[in-house]
Amino acid sequence: MTRLPTTKIGGVEISRVTCGSNQFLGYSHFSGARDRWLKSYFTAERIVEVMLKCAESGVNAIVSGPEQKIHEALELVRKSTGGDFHWICTPGGGMGEIYDGIKWCAERGVRICMPHTSFTDPRLNIHANRIEEIEPVLASIREHGMVPGLSTHRPEVLNVAQSAGYDVETCILPLNVIGFLCAVETDWMARVIQGYAKPVICIKPFAAGRVMPRPGLDFVFRNNKPIDTVCCGFLSPDEADEDLRIALEILEGEAAGVELTYSRSKKALTSERD
Repeated sequence: MTRLPTTKIGGVEISRVTCGSNQFLGYSHFSGARDRWLKSYFTAERIVEVMLKCAESGVNAIVSGPEQKIHEALELVRKSTGGDFHWICTPGGGMGEIYDGIKWCAERGVRICMPHTSFTDPRLNIHANRIEEIEPVLASIREHGMVPGLSTHRPEVLNVAQSAGYDVETCILPLNVIGFLCAVETDWMARVIQGYAKPVICIKPFAAGRVMPRPGLDFVFRNNKPIDTVCCGFLSPDEADEDLRIALEILEGEAAGVELTYSRSKKALTSERD
């Protein structure tokens, strides 16, 4: 399979599909039972298996919070591949905690540091066209040698960050065909993403398992920019291989070939009917 194309975020070359981490950390956005299963299933070894499959296809970055589990997996992936796998990290908490999180990220080789939506969104002041207290936080990220960005679920953050001239090289924002965790209608989310001059990391393309891969990826890539990247969660190496193949075919303008699932109820749709 041809390797994925890339974009650049603050001078760092990033693949146009990145690896998500909610599944690795037990954040299913679905149920408590699924959260518990994910936490018990995804050992460091299983995380590494998925990430290595991603690396084979040209994925070179993961998006996550400041989790030691991810740091350990990344070290194993880098050792196995002999190459770099960038960490895009989203520290959160209050004003005191965010600086501790930035320092933690810098000490562990994070390349792109983006205050989490739980930090960013409560500080959004649309009337004043600013994000309260954000400038010293972004400056601290730069001082620690990382590329600054913002993680948000509110599209207004992109407009404010751009018009206020903040030192922000990228933003994270949800985008999916059913509007899951999107603050406004999907056409408005797409319009804001397309109007943002810098790369956007589009998260939740599969709406936490509510959307199938082909329509999910097709929608996001048709509604973002050629410089944007899409962050996908994968439950297994096989799933990563299949989804990344679909993504590449879409990016190359080909009709994405999808392996259909079969059950007894679909027998009448095949040539194997009685």
